[in-house]
Amino acid sequence: MIDAHHHFWRLDRGDYGWLTPALGPIHRDFGPEDLAPILARHGIRRTVLVQAAPTLAETRWLLDLAQATPFVAGVVGWADFDAADVADTIADLAGDPRLVGLRPMVQDIADDDWLVRASHAPAFESLVAHDLVFDALVLPRHLARLARVLDRHPSLRVVVDHGAKPRIREREFDAWRAALAAVAAHPGVCCKLSGLATEAAPDDGVDELAPWTDALVELFGPRRLLWGSDWPVVNLAGGYDRWRAISLEALRGLDARERDAVLGGNAERVYLRR
Repeated sequence: MIDAHHHFWRLDRGDYGWLTPALGPIHRDFGPEDLAPILARHGIRRTVLVQAAPTLAETRWLLDLAQATPFVAGVVGWADFDAADVADTIADLAGDPRLVGLRPMVQDIADDDWLVRASHAPAFESLVAHDLVFDALVLPRHLARLARVLDRHPSLRVVVDHGAKPRIREREFDAWRAALAAVAAHPGVCCKLSGLATEAAPDDGVDELAPWTDALVELFGPRRLLWGSDWPVVNLAGGYDRWRAISLEALRGLDARERDAVLGGNAERVYLRR
């Protein structure tokens, strides 16, 4: 089993602009020693470590941390897609076999059309050339733009983070599902079953989340869905154990082979092929 999405951070690095004291339970350092006992409890042997700061310095720190942490099998890092030398930067980062993808923090970019800027073509082409995944940290309003990127770069391998962070608290379902369906129609796109508890109301459980979890299973099927904890952010929504339990219940309609794919096999195929 593989946790396909978690983070580590160290506050004194100073490059986590979003991580403020207002986020009390997660406004502290989190490292391998914190996650290891949780993974052991759930029988999870490997993970994909995902960037949390829009800096090359953090990506290089994560790669060093992965080298020193046996259970971290891959790193999704960051590169400046707006830089003139982005293709060279991606080529350099790709020299480390632990790098499995890149993730611009699209949700935090003021320009909703950032994804579809023609100037980003070299970055997407470099991802394809180096067999790296584009982790799409997008919101529902970005999905139509992501579909345009896929039309332009049909060989790009994409993993949509957190189901595109649907507005579950507000019960905004139909427009989200339709937009995500257009993205899911591209066969090279996968999606993470992750982050949904954080978008839901505090008391929302399996039943309340079911429309959204069921939609992800229906749209992507058991071969294109990857389970992730989004730890330690998930501590804002009941913690790792609660999200794992909700997820396993959401996957109850799958057979054992299909569940194994979502809980690890797909992450192995999508991320760890390098």
